[in-house]
Amino acid sequence: MTSVFPFAQVDVFSEQPSFGNPLAVVADAERLNQTQMAQFAQWTNLSETCFLLHPTDEAADYRVRIFTPLQELPFAGHPTLGACHVWLAQGGQPQGADVVQQCGAGLIHIRRDKDRLFFCAPPLRRSGPLENALQTRVATALNVPLAQVEAAAWVDNGPGWAALLLKDRQALLQAKPDYAALKGMRIGLVAPVNEAGHGFDFEVRAFSAGGFEDPVTGSLNAGIAQWLLADGIAKGDYIAAQGTFLGRKGRVHVVQDGDKIWVGGTVQDGITGTLKL
Repeated sequence: MTSVFPFAQVDVFSEQPSFGNPLAVVADAERLNQTQMAQFAQWTNLSETCFLLHPTDEAADYRVRIFTPLQELPFAGHPTLGACHVWLAQGGQPQGADVVQQCGAGLIHIRRDKDRLFFCAPPLRRSGPLENALQTRVATALNVPLAQVEAAAWVDNGPGWAALLLKDRQALLQAKPDYAALKGMRIGLVAPVNEAGHGFDFEVRAFSAGGFEDPVTGSLNAGIAQWLLADGIAKGDYIAAQGTFLGRKGRVHVVQDGDKIWVGGTVQDGITGTLKL
């Protein structure tokens, strides 16, 4: 039997449509089981597809399940902002000042600031320096000279991210991933932008476990922000660019507020309609 669901596709971390990271959002998804969700996510073939559900925690405003074409994730950044945008657009009203999203990683607070949404970076599940042997293997797999690696750390808030800090942006943009050598790891690269006039402070690239480069990645940027700010590499609020190599113009805004870090950007409407499954 076919059912009809509200559907939207939005563009996250984009100041202009089609230059960020697209996300499919299925609302009123209570009638779908996990197999159907996974199948639809595989069919969209986007980096993530999410499903809006009623919360099971009374402190939450809504619940979301997040799927890649290969697996379900406990948390991801651009689906968090995109799902919140769609929930609000469909008339959702938060219980308090923040929107509270329930997901596999727990409760995520989301703030509205003019035309941007910001999620509160969840605690890192794994942090600390990347082991030397693993750092060497990752740098080799990305064709990055070891002399360019300033530092390396685990920045895992759910998906499993590790990251290398490179000395300059050009080395980051020249990286060429060997996904077979990465063996399913999720790896980020970050480098400071030393040239004036770009309008951003760091450049980021993200290489997924599925064997592709992600255009703009909220979870990775959240983990990197916690690392850079804790270690004094970033001195305060900053803007990160991502997607340059892919012809995108993602912009991720990082704001430090006391002991909390907020990661945000603009969400653009794309496709709105209904889905038959």
